[in-house]
Amino acid sequence: MSRSPGRRGASPTQLSLFDPAPAPAGAEAPAPGEPDPMAAVYEDAARVAARLPGGVLLGTSSWSFPGWQGLVYARRRSTEELARDGLAEYARHPLLTTVGIDRSFYAPVPDSDFRRYAAQLPAGFRCVSKALHAVVSQTLQHRGQAQAPPDEGEAQGTGRARVEPNPDFLSVPLFLSRVAAPLLSAFRDHAGPVLLELPPVGAAHRLPPGAFFERLDAFLGALPRELTYAVEIRERAYLTGEYREILAARGVAHAYSYFRTMPTPGAQAGVVPVSNAPFALVRLLLKPGRRYETEQRRFHPFDRIVEPDPAMRAEVARIVCEAAALGMQSFVLVNNKAEGSAPLTVRAIAEEVAAAWEAPAAAGR
Repeated sequence: MSRSPGRRGASPTQLSLFDPAPAPAGAEAPAPGEPDPMAAVYEDAARVAARLPGGVLLGTSSWSFPGWQGLVYARRRSTEELARDGLAEYARHPLLTTVGIDRSFYAPVPDSDFRRYAAQLPAGFRCVSKALHAVVSQTLQHRGQAQAPPDEGEAQGTGRARVEPNPDFLSVPLFLSRVAAPLLSAFRDHAGPVLLELPPVGAAHRLPPGAFFERLDAFLGALPRELTYAVEIRERAYLTGEYREILAARGVAHAYSYFRTMPTPGAQAGVVPVSNAPFALVRLLLKPGRRYETEQRRFHPFDRIVEPDPAMRAEVARIVCEAAALGMQSFVLVNNKAEGSAPLTVRAIAEEVAAAWEAPAAAGR
């Protein structure tokens, strides 16, 4: 694999995490003279991070899991405490250089919350936030029905809930007011790619590919250039050459998802190559064919790898190394339901990427 000149080593953002520096605002650094209970974890992670190519940003889909004590957090705290103030300690971890903001899928994040997040993060730390469900869903369940988790992957309309077309599907005005405006006004310095996660709706309710592509193209063409975007489709019928061409023309990335209704990330890259976009984004959620609730119960409290997936890790490493060789940034976000513990999967993938990146150099290529 050829590499672009000047792209070896860690990015400036990664290096700043390895150098001695004051902890981010709100981080629970140990008192002077007291041992840092996370020191061994940080030292191990820093050694792996130093071997990564530049521009590789790894992180988790969210951060508020008490079971990550000893992996990310020094002491056990409640889900609510971590959701409110956990980012500061999360960002101290040398391998956790990005994070997903999943809550923005359900409702707009208040400006005050975005500012609270920003106050906990170091300069240059970029987050991947989801676009609002009301903008990216083709259909809406009848009022009064519970909305399935966005990573469940059940096609709407497969149960008894009445399903209606969403009049705001890919609405530019709604996106501008409820998604773009808060990010640009209160979180601009930490706004990474906006994830347009399009939930599956099933054959009975989805738009035909031609109509979908026409609407998607018009929507992407109207988005503000101050932000970057990635599209995560959940319908295999849309993973086509026409979809690839629309993304390329608009400078938008495809999100390579590890998800129950989609081909593996490597197979998706066969349709939409890494070179198609200015950056790469990978999201590891659910092994194809698995169910969200089943894996939630099986993997809780998310403090260990339950089911390692070497094939998945190798596919991710290939995508990330190809992006690095092209001089592109890559974002990799991991959910606990991928293997059992997102932080431990992040470390395993970092090792895989580092080894794959070093292999061509060792062979003299």
